[in-house]
Amino acid sequence: MTRTLRRQLPVSDTVLLGVGGMLGAGVFAAFGPASAVAGIYSLVGVVLAALLAACSAFSTADQARAFPGDGAGYRYTTQLLGPWPGRMAGSASILGRLAAAAAIAGTFGAYVTPTRPLLGALAVLAVSVALDVVGFRLNRALNWAVVAIVAVALGLVVATCLAVPPPPITNAPDADQPLGLLTSAGIMVFAFLGFERITAPGLGEPSFTARRLHLAIPVSLVLVLGVYLAVGYAAFRQLGSTRLALSPAPLLDAVVSADGQWIVPLVTVGAAVATVAALLGVLSGARRTVTTVARSGDLPAGLGNDRAAGWIGGLVIAVLLVLLQPSTAIGLAACAMLAYYAFTNASARILLKEDRTWPMRTACFGLGLSVLYGMTMPPVLLATTIGVVLLGSAGMSLYRRTV
Repeated sequence: MTRTLRRQLPVSDTVLLGVGGMLGAGVFAAFGPASAVAGIYSLVGVVLAALLAACSAFSTADQARAFPGDGAGYRYTTQLLGPWPGRMAGSASILGRLAAAAAIAGTFGAYVTPTRPLLGALAVLAVSVALDVVGFRLNRALNWAVVAIVAVALGLVVATCLAVPPPPITNAPDADQPLGLLTSAGIMVFAFLGFERITAPGLGEPSFTARRLHLAIPVSLVLVLGVYLAVGYAAFRQLGSTRLALSPAPLLDAVVSADGQWIVPLVTVGAAVATVAALLGVLSGARRTVTTVARSGDLPAGLGNDRAAGWIGGLVIAVLLVLLQPSTAIGLAACAMLAYYAFTNASARILLKEDRTWPMRTACFGLGLSVLYGMTMPPVLLATTIGVVLLGSAGMSLYRRTV
């Protein structure tokens, strides 16, 4: 079945939508936890994460054309692999998006309200949830404004850090660990969350032809990858692996280290804009997934209401904010989304030939990378993800049988 075409955007706006979806909190916060496990090798991890993001983007794009609507991987996996794998994919998706929202809100607090980061995180979460449940969405003009503001802020960070020689840096003896490369790649997957804004749009959102996506997906990913490599190199140059791993707001610390105190307010504004835009996108995705699962009968019917799903999701995120540091939330979000991408790539492998516009081998490659990166994640995060996926799918199955 082919997606019924709805309103189309110009190619430039399609690319912008993809870039805006991915260029969020990750560039401001993900290098910290990645540096903690691999040091400078996490720059290579960014490239490896981009490879998985590309494979997963191709897979979700083809499946969205075959099975249009909300719910993304939950619906695709249910349709192609069956109800139980679909519930596992849904559980992983919900966990990943809720943890990502906690990480994004925590990043806002670290950059915008550093003296009271938790208070700032809870405040931006409350406002963002309220905006989401009343149906607020970023329009074309706001998307352009968000990307422009964030790009200027990041450009200033890179220029400042490269213009001034770095201070003497003393790293821990094991700061740069090549054995942590795959783990850093798994963590940096968090940095590319958001490509589904163009590959798997929900009902009522702009859809895109296969020809359009064959251009927009690679261009968006290459642009975002280039930004990450430039910002990451600049931050490592000024802070070194150890300081970067310990910093809650590494880009602010990097510009201060480069005698760029005058641009700290501009970087703060860029972080605020990026995190709020990313938070709105993640909250929308989590809410749509929960409502789709509920309307399919795998969760209580009350969660099929957008407002109920939005507010309850917000409460769960608030709990995660209190319990987890942003760096831990980033790792948990990445681990859960790796599980989700494993299911979506696995289901994409069995799409019919007429529904496929990308080679099947990209889905196979994406499945392999998802499992490989996931198995190298910190044991606590991996065990938590596996537990939530198994318990969530079992709970959905038991609920289905009792109604």
